[in-house]
Amino acid sequence: MKTFLKFIGIVILLTIVFVLVAGLFIPQKYHFEKSITINTSKEEIWKNITLFSNYEKWEPWAAHDPKMQRTITGADGAPGATYSWHGNDKVGSGSQTFIELAPYDHVNIALQFKEPMQRNALVTYTLKPDGKGYKVTWAFDTKFHYPLNAVMNLFISMDKNLNNDFSTGLANLKKLCESNATYTASNLNTTFISLKKIDTFN
Repeated sequence: MKTFLKFIGIVILLTIVFVLVAGLFIPQKYHFEKSITINTSKEEIWKNITLFSNYEKWEPWAAHDPKMQRTITGADGAPGATYSWHGNDKVGSGSQTFIELAPYDHVNIALQFKEPMQRNALVTYTLKPDGKGYKVTWAFDTKFHYPLNAVMNLFISMDKNLNNDFSTGLANLKKLCESNATYTASNLNTTFISLKKIDTFN
């Protein structure tokens, strides 16, 4: 029994050493993005990525927790508006705040996770003409400080998890946008609007 416990101790020690060393060489910044082409007007796409009330119609995490609680504060669709959620262990809790909206070009959102792990990130949506529609790219950027950068890269499949969720979300967005082709842009503010940039990676 002592030999077994000693072996386990050595394995744990070597694992810790490996993580500490690997963390010196693994980048701390993490980026992931996924794109889809949506065959509809830019106005239709824009309203669904810049209104949190519409975001609820296509975001992928509701499937993980149908009873997830959501609240929207501030002027929805404008810098400073915040979408907060609280759910089960699969979705956790946190908030998203609009920090920059450049009409029909890109949207920047400050994302703050509270549970199960506190983490800040930057979410970006960009639109580019693509054939008869627009290519929508959903990007996620964050930073894992040493030695967490090694743990996240070596033991947790961030790419796989985000790919599943982003693929589902973008497919939902495409279906939503292409099913409603009668929208007009009469109520949209087409002036560049933004909040002061913040450091999302503290």
